[in-house]
Amino acid sequence: MAQSLSNFTIFSLPYLSFLFQAIVLTVESSNHQHEQPHQTGVLRTTPENLIRTRAGAPLKIALFADLHFGEDAWTDWGPQQDVNSIKVMSSVLDSETPDFVVYLGDVITANNIPIANASFYWDQALSPTRSRGIPWASVFGNHDDAPFVWPMEWFSATGIPQLVCPVVNSSYSGELECSFRGTSRLELMKNEMDNNLLSFSRSGPKDLWPGISNYVLQILSQETPQTPLVYLYFLDSGGGTYPEVISSAQVEWFKRISEEINPDSRVPELIFWHIPSKAYKKVAPKFKIRKPCVGSINKEKVAAQEAEMGIMKILVTRPSIKAVFVGHNHGLDWCCPYRKVWLCFARHTGYGGYGNWPRGSRILEINEEPFSIKSWIRMEDGSVHSEVILSS
Repeated sequence: MAQSLSNFTIFSLPYLSFLFQAIVLTVESSNHQHEQPHQTGVLRTTPENLIRTRAGAPLKIALFADLHFGEDAWTDWGPQQDVNSIKVMSSVLDSETPDFVVYLGDVITANNIPIANASFYWDQALSPTRSRGIPWASVFGNHDDAPFVWPMEWFSATGIPQLVCPVVNSSYSGELECSFRGTSRLELMKNEMDNNLLSFSRSGPKDLWPGISNYVLQILSQETPQTPLVYLYFLDSGGGTYPEVISSAQVEWFKRISEEINPDSRVPELIFWHIPSKAYKKVAPKFKIRKPCVGSINKEKVAAQEAEMGIMKILVTRPSIKAVFVGHNHGLDWCCPYRKVWLCFARHTGYGGYGNWPRGSRILEINEEPFSIKSWIRMEDGSVHSEVILSS
């Protein structure tokens, strides 16, 4: 622990490294704020669930999955992975210049974060998008509010390392004080919503708790603003502090809302959650990725939700559902059709988490006339692959 001597605090070398990384991220964010603002086609509107396209231009969305900020936060290695993840997102954002970003869960590795407010790391993950003036929405993954896991090596002869634990009355005002209690989904979402005008994220209905981040956004056309172009649905697939599942209450909520706002299924719909449903296991390529599936890596088995409470039965009966997008599996990036609905993995974006596969981001492009939804993967090195049409 940090030792307090009167008004001074002695920090360990790992903490000084951590502090340096935080300064680097702050400077990078500050530099971007002085750049020319990103000319996004997504404008803040009232009510705040509306996204507008640019006239005559397609709407482009970047998916950032499994960033895992804050992993091994007490080491030199951990903060460096966060810096690397910032570089991946920055590369994708500068190459693609998307109009909107979706943070597809496991934004942080909460089970490795000892400080009282994990939003410190959540905010770092948002910084490349925010500094470029690009709006975003987020959905929770199983690591985002996972309880702190005490490393076994801390109880060996080397002992518990000196951690980022400033004194309570320091300039950090307790935000970085060690508590090991974790930060709830609700706290994380409240912090994001309260402190970011560019965030379109929502906590969702209270009767769906403990699930948070259940909400829907509309994409409106500049040409015909009275008619939605696409609906985007976000669902909390659980994990962390409660089971990995989309509950029957969420299924009923989706059924009711979708029938209310899109009763005749005339408007296309896209779905985002973190942990794949069991349907993903049914369509998963056995070895190589072959048509009709499209992708580049198939290096592990699908790690599906613990139970199926009916969400897929609802989705496959709605002709307006075009695709579902998930993260969770770092070694998968394919899209495969399932009863006329495309089931897609995003690409592992963050340097946190398991696996050494090259990082990247799934990109979606929505064209109005003629209508189409196209997707591809943009890699950190700038290369592009796995293009697929999801609207056919």
